[in-house]
Amino acid sequence: MSAPLLAVVLSLVSAAAYAAAAVAQERLATRLADSGPRLLRLLGSGAWWSAVGLNAAAALLHVAALKYGPLTLVQPLGALTLVAAVPLGARLAGRRVTRLEWRGTGLTLIGLGALLLTASGPAPEDTLTLPEAVTVAAVTAAVIGLLSRPGTRPGLRHATASGFASGVASALTQTVTVAATDTSGPLLSGRVVVVALLVAAFAVGGLLLSQTAYRGGLGAPLAVVTLANPVAASVIGVALLGERLRGGAGGISLAVAGAALAAYGVVLLTRSPRAAAAGPGPVAAPPAVAEYLPSIPGQPEPAEVLAAHRG
Repeated sequence: MSAPLLAVVLSLVSAAAYAAAAVAQERLATRLADSGPRLLRLLGSGAWWSAVGLNAAAALLHVAALKYGPLTLVQPLGALTLVAAVPLGARLAGRRVTRLEWRGTGLTLIGLGALLLTASGPAPEDTLTLPEAVTVAAVTAAVIGLLSRPGTRPGLRHATASGFASGVASALTQTVTVAATDTSGPLLSGRVVVVALLVAAFAVGGLLLSQTAYRGGLGAPLAVVTLANPVAASVIGVALLGERLRGGAGGISLAVAGAALAAYGVVLLTRSPRAAAAGPGPVAAPPAVAEYLPSIPGQPEPAEVLAAHRG
């Protein structure tokens, strides 16, 4: 089996695992929406650890795919996550996929398919230098901080930040994989260790950001994650790793048109009934003042006194 074909097979299995993980995360986010993000509640949830396990398995398959294929080939195949996740999520929710969701999913996939057609290149050999990796990580962290700053409504901004984090993690992972398997150098050089730590940070950050994004539903946030991921990785591949898009100016035009079509598909997904119904959960009422007043033995409770006064 040729290296590019093996990369495609590994990417397909990885996409299926990512889809199952996304559905698990969205269902968990729905259950916890009213109480807001609670890290301790996530850590104590079996559903959360199931999603983490599925994401980890998918990530390992993705790492293997990056060993045999370029970023511009492997990353767009992640779009198949959307194909599996939207109908799977609808089935588990006991409803049918709407026409608008099918249209949005289809257009997003066609657009990403156009990006895939422009991908080419042999198995990757070039990697990021340590200064390049640190610079990419710093710029990405700044963008993520801007998109997910405190007070930002959970939704597509967090999904975009998650996609960027995952895409950069993939680019950095490719550097670790290629460098660590290079028999001409040490297995654990300083560059490999530092970049591996950056990969772990962006992978965990992307997972938590997607968990927040799924509070607004599954289809639109997952589509944005799926779109932002290959865009970020492909920019790094083309700008720093010498990867190229096939077809010259025509290939670039096709890639731009595909990105625009995929973006329109995302817009349709945001208009689906499921996305429209999802929004910031109801604002919890503040605790009554009586909860903070002490009780006096032999006297009425503070809440009863306040109720009588209101009456």
